[in-house]
Amino acid sequence: MAAEMERSDPLTDFGDLLRPDDGPDAGGTPSAPRRGARIAWIVAGSLVLLLVLGAGGYVAWCLTAPVVKPTTTVATPPALAADPVTVLAPTDGIYALEIEGADAYWGGPAVWNAGLDERRPIASISKLITAMVVLDAHPLSGPSDSGPTITFSKADADLYDKYYLLGATIMEMPEGSSLTERDVLAALLLPSASNYAEAFANWAFGSQSGFRSATADWLSAHGLSSTTIVEPTGINAENTSTPRDMMTLARLAAADETIASIAGSQTVVLSTGLSVSNTNDMLGVDGITGLKTGNLGLGTYNLLYTAAFEVTPGTPVTAIGVTLGGATRTSLDAAVQRFLESIQSGFQTVPLSSAGRNVGHVTTPWGSEADLVIRDESSILVWSDTPITVEMNTSPPTEFRDGEVVGSITWTAGPNTVSSDVVVRGDIRPPDAAWRLTHPDQLG
Repeated sequence: MAAEMERSDPLTDFGDLLRPDDGPDAGGTPSAPRRGARIAWIVAGSLVLLLVLGAGGYVAWCLTAPVVKPTTTVATPPALAADPVTVLAPTDGIYALEIEGADAYWGGPAVWNAGLDERRPIASISKLITAMVVLDAHPLSGPSDSGPTITFSKADADLYDKYYLLGATIMEMPEGSSLTERDVLAALLLPSASNYAEAFANWAFGSQSGFRSATADWLSAHGLSSTTIVEPTGINAENTSTPRDMMTLARLAAADETIASIAGSQTVVLSTGLSVSNTNDMLGVDGITGLKTGNLGLGTYNLLYTAAFEVTPGTPVTAIGVTLGGATRTSLDAAVQRFLESIQSGFQTVPLSSAGRNVGHVTTPWGSEADLVIRDESSILVWSDTPITVEMNTSPPTEFRDGEVVGSITWTAGPNTVSSDVVVRGDIRPPDAAWRLTHPDQLG
């Protein structure tokens, strides 16, 4: 019995451990006030623990949460246009000029003309027609083909005196002498020897009437309906044409390798060793590559020409042109030269931007900022005042470092497009811990 009374109640022992300094009340349990104090301490400790844990989570979130995107402002540079070019067309006579190969700069072939369908005497340009009509009947295989040998009769030799009395250009043609067909072509195209033109026509067609008939058929077959040829030299003012027909003739002549080769030569050495020189003083000037001059005196100077130049390396441009009725040889040549130079000078390189040009700004909520700039120096080729459009696309930085590419800018003018990257200039420092902890509303 005594042993049983000494056994302790486990609950009573646990309670004693909770309150070792407290005495039992009448019921053997802790008093109510002391129990409430213990609960308060437990709650307070729990709250402190929760606050500590919560603060740690808040700090961790603040230090790792993404920040709001920077504010980016941009200003696209305005569209540009070069100064317009004044084309200096001839002021006397009638003319036509067409340029091919740079169509994209002006929306198609560039054409200038005045008096396109007016008839004028074409003088020695007639010899170019004579050459092409004879070649049509007696073709050569190419520029290196000499063709058959032509031996000149007494009647041919007498043509020297005939054209001397008419004041035409002539070249010696002794009876019994001979030249190749290619030699004769050179004689009538370069020094423009009228006696050779008539002799050539007679050789090819037997008579002048035969030549006129063949020429009429050739003109009709090639659509030269406004051209009249009554004899092979152009000494007769009834040999007339229009700038429109002359442009067609220029295309035909330029396409014939033999004609183009001879008419584009400063000199040609004949099979006899004699050298003949071209009367076209404009050959080689401003890219002129041929074709034929002619005049009947004051106010009738003519030039039918082809030209070639490059807009950019590897981008050739070709031109065909004619001026009929120039006052003098000097004034005609100067007018054609001004004409071509004014057109060629219209191709100009326009500066677009210097490297590092500012086009925007980046600002962050934490006070760090940087500029947006065009990375490269840029320019573009235009003709005259062709409009230059500009388009810029950017996005906010993501790496916040100097040189980061954030977009591009593109200029377009005619067929040409030039682009450059838009980059950050200057490092954007990240926000520090203090700013993050005090600006939770700027965190995402």
